[in-house]
Amino acid sequence: MVQATPFLLLLSLALGAHGLSAKKCNLVGQWKNDLGSNMTIRAVDEKGNFTGTYNTSVAFNPGKIKVSPLLGFQHLTDQPTFGFTVNWTFSDSITVFTGQCFVDKDGKLVLKTMWLLRLHAKGIQDNWNAT
Repeated sequence: MVQATPFLLLLSLALGAHGLSAKKCNLVGQWKNDLGSNMTIRAVDEKGNFTGTYNTSVAFNPGKIKVSPLLGFQHLTDQPTFGFTVNWTFSDSITVFTGQCFVDKDGKLVLKTMWLLRLHAKGIQDNWNAT
C-alpha cells in the first residue's frame, strides 16, 4: 500500500487583488504560492462553483510547463472550505487540491491546501507509483 504524504501549500494573495481589510474570504483573483506557482480564479457562482487557471513552477520537465485549466467548488461561508482539480495540459496527470481560506490577524487572505497528484500508469502493474 502506498501512502500519500500531504504537502501543505500556502497560497498568499497576490498584491492588489483584494484590500487587506477584508473580513470574508473571496477566492476570486490571483494567488501565488511559496514555490512561485500562480493561480487565477474567476467568478464564483451562487452555488459555489468556479473555474480558473493554474500555472505551476514545479514539474518533472519545467521546459514543457503550460497554463492548465482548473474546476472547483467552495462552500459559501466567511472562511470557506473548497476543492479544485487541475487538468495539466502538458502531462497526462491530474491534481486535486482541497483546503480552506482564512483571514489572518492582519486581514490578509491565506489559502491552506493539501494536494494529491495522479500520474498516468501504463498498466495496472505500474499503478503502485502513480499517485
